[in-house]
Amino acid sequence: MDSLDRQLVHALGVDGRASFSRIGAALDRSDRTIAHRYRQLHAAGLRVVGVVNARRAGQVDWLVRIRCAPDAAATVATALSRRDDTSWVAILSGGTEITCITRIRTGDDHLLLQRLARTPRINDVTAHCMLRELAGVGGWPVRVSTLTPDQIDAIRPPTTETGPVGELTDADWALVGALAIDGRTTYPRLAAVTGWSESTVRRRLADLLADGILYFDIDIDPALFGYGCQAIIWLTVQPAALNAIAQTLAGHLEIAFAAATTGSSNIVAFVVVRDLDDLYDYLADRIGGLPGVLQVDTAPMGRQVKYAGRTV
Repeated sequence: MDSLDRQLVHALGVDGRASFSRIGAALDRSDRTIAHRYRQLHAAGLRVVGVVNARRAGQVDWLVRIRCAPDAAATVATALSRRDDTSWVAILSGGTEITCITRIRTGDDHLLLQRLARTPRINDVTAHCMLRELAGVGGWPVRVSTLTPDQIDAIRPPTTETGPVGELTDADWALVGALAIDGRTTYPRLAAVTGWSESTVRRRLADLLADGILYFDIDIDPALFGYGCQAIIWLTVQPAALNAIAQTLAGHLEIAFAAATTGSSNIVAFVVVRDLDDLYDYLADRIGGLPGVLQVDTAPMGRQVKYAGRTV
């Protein structure tokens, strides 16, 4: 990726549905050039996806750890990736572990866990409720660090008058479901999916974004930025140190996402570094010396099977 590619990724992080002409004007490039670069990046795996804020929608996110036989990992991970209620499905630890984030409505039974517990070749399943996001809410910092403040202002969508969101309807869920597959789905296509007019789709989408129920994220392999090593770390932290550790992690460029969870390990963090040597240095120099960290459990990521969005 060159500097223009990085700028384009950052621009889509500012507004996932920004037109190529608006991005081109901010970057002093033609809309044809921006469209061409977008198609190249899309072919390499870039996706803009709509993501529902679980808390705002009356849902709860759970981090699930699944220990299984190595020959079953790929099959189980693929099956999990096809579910609409899962995201961030990854195979870890040389194929002996899978993690995913699953979402359920507040008060509902965790049916996925019940099914996993009965699945052959799965040895152990644990689930940890994600209490609060601590870092990485705006995305992995490295991918959104190339634009100037003026360029960001030029790309950021204009403020529009919005109305109350109210209870989400079946049409709303159809709308966010289509955007979870492709956040840049055209308005005519979204109108066909929801049964609304294009003007209604535009207005409802603006309402959902303004209310914070929906936001746009970027799915992209960090290897395209030259970062070839990812890992998940589970930290056991003294409760009194949670806020201080959270503030520290939020300032680390290596942290793609971190959250406080239930369980014996009360913070989970997704780490992105260049290689295993960098991972060692990060654990030894940046994490190991933090006051209040009692234990660190590290699992290198072998393959990311699913990112934030839905699969087709």
